[in-house]
Amino acid sequence: MELKKVAMGITAVVASSMLLVACGNDNSSDKKSSEEPKQSETKKTEAKTDGTMTDGTYKLEEKNFDDKGWKAFASIEVKDGKITKASYDYKNKDGDLKSEDADYEKAMKDKVGTGPQEYLKQLSDALVKSQSASGVDIVTGATHSSETFINYANQLIQAAQRADTTTISINNGADMKDGKYNLEEQNYAHGYRVVFAMEVKDGKIATSDYNYVNKDGQKKTDDADYEKNMKEKSGTGPQEYIPALNKSLVDKQSPAEVDTVSGATNSSNQFRIYAAQLENAAQNGNTDTIKVYNKVDEE
Repeated sequence: MELKKVAMGITAVVASSMLLVACGNDNSSDKKSSEEPKQSETKKTEAKTDGTMTDGTYKLEEKNFDDKGWKAFASIEVKDGKITKASYDYKNKDGDLKSEDADYEKAMKDKVGTGPQEYLKQLSDALVKSQSASGVDIVTGATHSSETFINYANQLIQAAQRADTTTISINNGADMKDGKYNLEEQNYAHGYRVVFAMEVKDGKIATSDYNYVNKDGQKKTDDADYEKNMKEKSGTGPQEYIPALNKSLVDKQSPAEVDTVSGATNSSNQFRIYAAQLENAAQNGNTDTIKVYNKVDEE
C-alpha cells in the first residue's frame, strides 16, 4: 500500500504562508475563543460490541477558532449500518462556511491547485464510498485538512459503533494536559488487538507504548513466530516497527510527523490516527480509556 493511502494515517503537513498556510493551520487554536459547541443528548441505545454501526447522526465540532478565524465541524449519517452521508467544513464567528468563501477558494486554488469547494466534498464523498477512514486518500494541496478529516471521521465511526450521538468536542490547538492516556481495541483481529498508552509530562509526550496483545496477554513484540513470518514477507517485524513508531512519536511530538516504517505501512497509518486521537484526549485532559469497538472482517 502506498503512503498516499491512509489506512489510518496522517502524512506530513503541506506548509504555505499568508492566508492559506494551506489548510496547514486550519486546526490551530484561537485560545481566546469562548464559543463552545452545543452538546446533544446521548441516544439511549445499547452500544454494540462487534464494531458495526448503529443508525443515527453523529457529530463533531472543534471548540476553538484557528488563527485565520475558522474552526472545523463534521458529521456522518448512518442508515442500515452504513454511512450514507458525510459532511466536513469550517465556519467562522459569523457562521459563514469556508466552502462558500469565494475569496478563500480563489486564493487557495491559485496557490495549491485546490480549494475548499473541491477538497471538502472530495473527502466527504471518499468516506461514504469507502465506509472507513482507511479508504480516504490525502487530497493534494490540502494535506492537513485531509489528515484532520481522517482523524475526525475515525472518531465519528467509533461513536457510531458505540451508538453514542453526543457531539464530540475537540479542544483543538490547546496544550496537552499532563497525565496518562490510553486507547484499547476491544476486538481481536488475527489474534491480536491494539493497546496504546501515552504519557504526557510538562505538556510534552514523554512516553509512547503502542503494541498488540493476544487473548493470553502476550505482546506481538514477544511473538517470535509472528516476527519471523512478517520479517520474511515484508522485511520488518513487530520487534522493529513497533519500537520505531513509539520512538518517532516521542521524538517528533506530533502524530502527523511520525515516520512510516517500510513494510509496516498499515500499522504506521493506524498508529498515527490513534496517536492523534490520544492527543485530542490529552488536549481535553480526559484520561478515561478510549474503548474502540473495532470491526473485524472474517479471517
